Amino acid sequence: MKRIALQGIAGSFHEDAALKYFNDEIEVVESKSFTGVCELIDTDKVDYAVMAIENSIAGSLLKNYQLIRDYHLRIIGEIYIHIQMNLMVTPGVKPKDITDIHSHPIAIQQCIEYLEKYYPNAKLHEGSDTAGSAKFISEEKPQNAAAIGNLRSAELYGLEILETGVESNKKNYTRFLILSKQGNLTKGTNKASICFEVGHFHGALAKVLNTFAENEINLMKIQSVPIIGKPKEYTIHVDIEWEKAENYDRAIHHVLKSASSLSILGEYVKGELSIHNQ
Repeated sequence: MKRIALQGIAGSFHEDAALKYFNDEIEVVESKSFTGVCELIDTDKVDYAVMAIENSIAGSLLKNYQLIRDYHLRIIGEIYIHIQMNLMVTPGVKPKDITDIHSHPIAIQQCIEYLEKYYPNAKLHEGSDTAGSAKFISEEKPQNAAAIGNLRSAELYGLEILETGVESNKKNYTRFLILSKQGNLTKGTNKASICFEVGHFHGALAKVLNTFAENEINLMKIQSVPIIGKPKEYTIHVDIEWEKAENYDRAIHHVLKSASSLSILGEYVKGELSIHNQ
């Protein structure tokens, strides 16, 4: 049985991602922080980890890019999870009873239109994660409170769903990375996450990016991450896809000549985006 580290607790979207990606029996190892997740891999206490890296509404989690580099972790896969939010309560609580609503702050913001329309006077309580809020409601059984979270947490903690799909944007998804201490074999992969630095001169970054275009490499994402302790200096993270492995190999060889540093964080099979996969 694979041991999988994730930030948060059982019932979270991280667990959703782990269950869908590995598609077999897993043992979830919970951590309070993303740093803790990396520590678990680094000390060989787990086989893999699942880590959120970006959300289609909230954007990228810059700290997680830095953690992957600091702990020398390898990206071996990715999965996209459709983020559907639901209003849930302990059995018997009615919509008219609700005066307090608990969830993660980002989840609350993603549902703010619904909350302002139907619960304008409710007090909003920010928790560490959506599953933790669901667990709190389940254990404390308040008769005037609800939680916002996914279907998995409602099932796991015995909560009743009052309304599904309360998020404002129905095409909201989060991309999760699958991490390990060891990388994949390059054969059969068609996507990579790399990071590099370039010199401070005219056209330095453009030269690297043009290399990908010249070799028919699709640039899916580009993200600059500040280098701690070095003001005005950045590491450039990019996700690239290819159809021919030889094009990828040639592009990387040329980038090595133009960049001042280059790290391949992982080569893997790209995940498919499905808006209705929850």
